[in-house]
Amino acid sequence: MREHTLTIPAPDRWGEGIVSVPQGKELDLDVRLESVHEGILVSGDLDTEYEGVCGRCLRDIAQPVEVEFQELFEYPGEETADFEVQDDHVDLETLVRDAVVLSLPFQPVCQPDCPGLDPATGERLTESAGTPQQVPVDPRWAALRGLTDQNGLAAGAAPDTEES
Repeated sequence: MREHTLTIPAPDRWGEGIVSVPQGKELDLDVRLESVHEGILVSGDLDTEYEGVCGRCLRDIAQPVEVEFQELFEYPGEETADFEVQDDHVDLETLVRDAVVLSLPFQPVCQPDCPGLDPATGERLTESAGTPQQVPVDPRWAALRGLTDQNGLAAGAAPDTEES
């Protein structure tokens, strides 16, 4: 068994969505290589950081990524395996890249309660100041705004009455 701790730059941009691990970003790897009967069992942890934009408000974000992986690199034989030992070496790039890309969020947000963008103006929404936002009225229903009864209540609304 051998254990290695490595810090290497990402060889390529990993990820195709709105977030990715950019080329050259440091990858901190802790790898454990164990000789087993079928080949070499590789276990490890990777720490890095992805960069991109928030899926709601389009702000730039950078978040840490922690990935665990484990794979058996088989000795060459009659059957082809996904991962094979080649010339007494194992190539971890494909294994690590796949683990990182699969752990990237599909719709990342800068914060869990990100309010996003205003649909009318496209500006970033800020935290509510306690004043209710006026909901836009569908133009097909706008004509119903004028319907009220004599007491000023909207049609179909029950008056507020307290009975004791």
